[in-house]
Formats: sequence, structure tokens, C-alpha cells
Amino acid sequence: MAQIIAEVSRTFNEFLLLPNRTRIDCSSATVDLRTPLVRHIDGEASAIELHSPFTSAIMQAVSTPELAIALARNGGLSFLHHNQPVHDQVAAVREVKNFKAGFVTSDTNVRPGDSLGALVDIMRRTGHSTAAVTHDGTATGRLLGLVTSRDFHPERHDLAEPVGGRMTAIADLPTVGPDTTLSEANARLWDERLDCLPVVDADGRLQHLVFRSDYTDNKRFPHQVVDAAKRLRVGAGINTHDYQERVPALVEAGADALCFDSSDGYSDWQAEALTWVKKHYPEIPVGGGNVVDGEAFTFLAEAGADFVKVGVGGGSICITRDQKGIGRGQASAVLDVAAARDAFRERTGAYVPICSDGGLVHDYHVALALAMGADFVMMGRYFARFDQAAGAKVPTRDGFVKEYWGEGSNRARNWQRYGQGGQGLLFEEGVDGYVPYAGDLDEGLALTVAKLRTTMVSCGSATLPEFRSTARLTLVSDQSFQESHANVTLRDAPATHS
Repeated sequence: MAQIIAEVSRTFNEFLLLPNRTRIDCSSATVDLRTPLVRHIDGEASAIELHSPFTSAIMQAVSTPELAIALARNGGLSFLHHNQPVHDQVAAVREVKNFKAGFVTSDTNVRPGDSLGALVDIMRRTGHSTAAVTHDGTATGRLLGLVTSRDFHPERHDLAEPVGGRMTAIADLPTVGPDTTLSEANARLWDERLDCLPVVDADGRLQHLVFRSDYTDNKRFPHQVVDAAKRLRVGAGINTHDYQERVPALVEAGADALCFDSSDGYSDWQAEALTWVKKHYPEIPVGGGNVVDGEAFTFLAEAGADFVKVGVGGGSICITRDQKGIGRGQASAVLDVAAARDAFRERTGAYVPICSDGGLVHDYHVALALAMGADFVMMGRYFARFDQAAGAKVPTRDGFVKEYWGEGSNRARNWQRYGQGGQGLLFEEGVDGYVPYAGDLDEGLALTVAKLRTTMVSCGSATLPEFRSTARLTLVSDQSFQESHANVTLRDAPATHS
């Protein structure tokens, strides 16, 4: 006879937080959102720490290099998806690691023989007014000069004229070497009244451009997650099929953390793969999952997982529960796994962080997940809405939307993630659709973080560990759930006054 778990499988929608006493020293400005990403000895610092408890899902529609850069600058971390050739994933990791705040890879590049008309087209496409003139027209070619929108006028100059006739030649340009720090570059920009400072290597090849206009932009991101060399951190997804080829390449490329991506991580295949990675590359943290109970967490933690993802079937584009009848309400899963994590810590002295992945429909669900024991969350739909995600921005009658598709959909065909008995996706476990467009990640995430901070203040918590240890939760009846929402007729537009 099958074992019946008596506890009801509960979701985040079934809980509310009770407010605790708020101390005078507890305010939104003093809330500390730092949280460990990877395993560490209890009482010691984690080797990798997030400054904000957000990671982006291991999905084609979500974690692009652009989104990874934006999220790391805002204190979180992205895991670049593995449903692509190894060399493409490696290139994506290197793109993030090579990003330097204030050091811009030129995307507006021409050759000296290109026409001014071609330059105008490129500037219109990129929206930038400064172009690098290189011998081959690439961002890393030998730098020959710079040309800006102030060097010519489309209506006064012959657009058939070559760019070389209007550019400022390299001999007349101040440049710096690749070892220059951002502080040194900014000092030269201001001291010498420059708008742009090229960074070139010993062979004269362009590496980056530093703009005066980026100076204040860099001050906007005081909580960036960086490594010892001040490079942004980035994670990468891996699977249990080609990990022996993929892991060495990702480690060499500079990935800061890896994570096995599976709809069901409670398997001997994942345990064997974890053991192999920890044996051959002990320096790289690697996460496991996904799981929904304490038994599965302990299995992966004992196999060497440095963090464990929690959640099966709760994603907004996931239909695993419909197709296979497998899963668990996300609140129940997080509570169960958090208890197992704490028991594992008591028994071994090792703290293995857990990540709530899925079931996060509203911003306040993030607070609930963290209060229930999650160290950080992973989200797909949430990040897919932003400019930096991969999906196309599509106009509709009701406004813009962004494409969003699951890894178990026919569009992704990520058969490596789903054990369906073959080298192919036999049936879908995800859908292909759209999510409302939400603009830039910086602004959207700032709003969510603001809500999280104020929730923690209402619960009398200034840190995430304090939040987990003191939070009080209450179950929500259907009637109290309805009471939570506005029940007045809302204005369509602000009222006008005569």
C-alpha cells in the first residue's frame, strides 16, 4: 500500500505573516539582505554571499548574459542555461565575467573605409553617438580612431565620404592600458576633460571604452556581487548527461557556481554526478535539486551539494503536476526541507542553503518563502518580463508582452532536464506563452526589494536569519483571503478637480 502523507500540500497563498514588534533601530534603510549561496561551516561566512536573495531561473527565456550582468549588479545571481552547445554557454559565462562596471565593450564599430552613411545607420540602430574605428570594424580590432556625432552632420557632409576622413586618429587620442582601474580612468576623464577614454592592449587592440557619462551610473549599484578580482559573479546550469564535458569548460571560463538542473533531483544519477564534480573540481560550488521533502534534501546534501533547490511543479509555465501527478505545494516543500537543513546542520556542523524555486506568484510570496526557511529564491516568470530577458517584446491591444516558454515545452525541447526515457522530449512538461512586459530589471527589482524590506520591518527583522527565526505565520481561510483584497470600485484614472 502506498504511504500517505497526512499533511495537506500547501501553497504560499494559504499563509500570511503576523507583524512583530518593530524596534526603533529596525528600518528599511537598515535591513540587511545578505544571504549565503553555498555550503559553509555553521558560524562561518559562506564563500559566496548574495547581497540580495534573488537568483534567475536556468531557462533559455530568462537568464541571458545581459540579465546576469544586471542581476549581479543588483546583488543577485543568474544561472545561465545549459540547453545549448558547451561553447555557447562558455561564451555566455565569459561575457559576464569580462564585463567591468564602467568599462564598456563597444557595440558601435566601423572600418575607416566605411561610409558616413553606414555609420549613421549603425548609430541609429545602437542609439550611441560614439563609434570606434578599428581595422576590421569589430569591438576588439586594432584601434585607428574615434568618430562621434559631433564630427559630422548628415545634412552638411557627403554620406558617401569615408569615416576615416572625419575621425580623430589614434595618434591624437589619449588611451590607457588594460590594467587601468576604473578610478584611474575616471580621474583622467575628469582631469583632461574627456568624454571617452579607450582601453587598448599592448598590440593596440581595443578592449573597452570608458565614458564620463557612466561615472554616476556606477554609483547606482553599491551592492554588486563580485569575485576577488572585482568581476561580476555568474552561475551556470549543468545536467547529468554531459557534465564531464561541460563542467571543465565552465570552470575554465570562470563560472562562480554550478547547479544541476532537473525536474526531479532525488536520483542516483544526480548523486553520482555531484560526487564526480566534487572529486575533480572541489573548488567550484555546485547545487542540486529539485526536491520537495527533507529526505531528498539530505540525500543530495550527503552527496556533496553546496545548495539545494526546492520545488517540483510549481512554476508558472510548468505542467509536470498535470502530466505526471508529481509535486508538492511550495510552502509545504520549503517548510519540510528547511527543517531537514537545520537538522543536517545540527548533525554535521555544515550549513547547506536552500533555494525556493517556483510557486512565487506575488512579490509577498518571496517574503513568505524566506520566512519559511529559504535562504534565497529562484524565479523565471518574474525575470522573463524584463528588457534583459531573452523573449521578444511583442505589442498587443492591451500593451506589450514578453515571450516566455518553459524548458519542458516543445519550443525548448530540453530533454536533458526531464527523465522521459530517451534522447528526446516525448511529451511536454512546460508551456509556451507570454508574460506582461515590465521594463528594465533595475527598476522592477528595486520595487520588489522595497516591498521585502518593509515586510521585514513590520515583522521586526533587520536580517534574513532573524526573519527566519522570529517570523510568525498564520493559515488563511477562503474568507480571509477574500478580505485581503480591495472591494471597492477602483478609478480608471485620477479624478480631476475644477
